Amino acid sequence: NCLRENNMQTLADYYGKTLKFDKLFSYCPGCGHGIVTRLVAETIEAMGIREKTVSVVGIGCGGFSHHYMEIDAIEAMHGRSPAVAVGYKTGMPDNIVYTYQGDGDMSAIGLAELLHAANRGVPITCIMVNNSLFGMTGGQMSPTTIAGQVTSTTAKGRDVHTQGYPLLVPELMRAMKGVAYLARESVADAKSINKAAKSIRNAFECQAKGLGFSFVEVIVPCPTGLKMKVLDSYAWSAKEALGYFQPQVFKNELEQNREV
Repeated sequence: NCLRENNMQTLADYYGKTLKFDKLFSYCPGCGHGIVTRLVAETIEAMGIREKTVSVVGIGCGGFSHHYMEIDAIEAMHGRSPAVAVGYKTGMPDNIVYTYQGDGDMSAIGLAELLHAANRGVPITCIMVNNSLFGMTGGQMSPTTIAGQVTSTTAKGRDVHTQGYPLLVPELMRAMKGVAYLARESVADAKSINKAAKSIRNAFECQAKGLGFSFVEVIVPCPTGLKMKVLDSYAWSAKEALGYFQPQVFKNELEQNREV
């Protein structure tokens, strides 16, 4: 108990008040959501914006993320988080609002809300955690399931001829003038996690500076949905998922802003 209390105090000193340590994660062992949730908490703490930040979460495993942070949160209807975030930002323009959603929630039923918010250039931040399937409801195919991937609804693997191609979400927004920051990252290894942390920080800074809409997609594994051991799921994600969803920064108006 003494050792646990000392460790908790060390973590609390680092993360301050943003990340909760008295609540155990309900994410499955090895789930990438735990890493992304921590990165968001680190950003909020480092920027000193906890008291004016609100999270809008969708339906799915990502809907638990605000349980582990000492911030205000709104739970939106399935896929509607960007629309709710736009409404909140319109009413409270000085506050920081971000959505935290899975690929099923954001790129399926919520795609219209996402694209219109991006196209309008509303200064909100959207984070899409892409594990290439519907994690919470049983591992069904999602819009981002890669070609040939076996899921509970694609027993023979996704067939692009009958089920379409995996959706490249940030690429859909690349030409939109209202988008200030646009990136795809992953949690495949320590180096990738550091890059993801930087992109999440940049996305929040774009909003804080009022530059426009910001979006970060993070590729993560879902060991439960993939029916794999944790290490195997990370190896699969690094090889198969990242072979299609290539990490990169598509747009960064922070750099242009600094140059000016």
